Formats: sequence, C-alpha cells, structure tokens
Amino acid sequence: MRTAGRARRGNGSSEAGDDPADCLPIRVFDWWRPLDCAEPFIAALGSDLAAVRWDLDTWPAVPEAGLEEISQKYAYLTLTVNSRDLHQEEPSQDHTVHVHVRDRSGAQTARVHWLAAQVGGRFTGRVQPAPL
Repeated sequence: MRTAGRARRGNGSSEAGDDPADCLPIRVFDWWRPLDCAEPFIAALGSDLAAVRWDLDTWPAVPEAGLEEISQKYAYLTLTVNSRDLHQEEPSQDHTVHVHVRDRSGAQTARVHWLAAQVGGRFTGRVQPAPL
C-alpha cells in the first residue's frame, strides 16, 4: 500500500510509528483486488467519510438494454462511504455508488438503471458531471 500526504510525501505506516495526520489525505493504490475486499475497509471507517474507486476494463455491452461496450477510459465506479456526493460534502448514514461513464447524449442512463437492478439497488436520478 502506498500513501500520499499533505505534510509529508511518500510512504507511511502505523507499524513504523508514523503519525497518521502526516499522511492525510490518504490515497491507497492497490490494484486487482476483488470488490469484496472493500468491506473490511468500510467497516474500519465507522462514520468517517471516504471514497473507493474501481477502474474497469470496459463497460460491457448490454444488448437487452440497447447498450454498446464502452472503453476502459470511461468505465469506473466510485463508492462514497457515509456520503451522497463525490466530493463528500453531503454526509449520510449509508453509502452511494457512482457510475462513471461518458454520456454526452444521455443514452447511458439506461446503463445505470440496469446496473442498479443487478444488485437490487435503484437509480436516485442525480446525474453529476465529473471530470474524467
């Protein structure tokens, strides 16, 4: 795990006795982990705010929803923990999954509905532009 901080750049470790405040904000780069590895991280946060991002190989084609494959550049998810928005300015008691996809025409909203239905969730109807 690699962290980057405001007061000090580089690696930090609680095992080495480093002050966690010297490593804020923390960014973890840990590739190729399954999605369920986020559960211990989320549990450790308690009520603190955080975000986890998964970059995907592609958004797959979903013929039954009329959706074509989308390249890796525009295929990722962000889980905001204890927050509704990407910038963590709206605290909440639960978590929000943000689906990132290039959508100039508005046609990809169907992908969000389809994805939410796969996990028993729902689309809240909030579309937020975000820089890629």
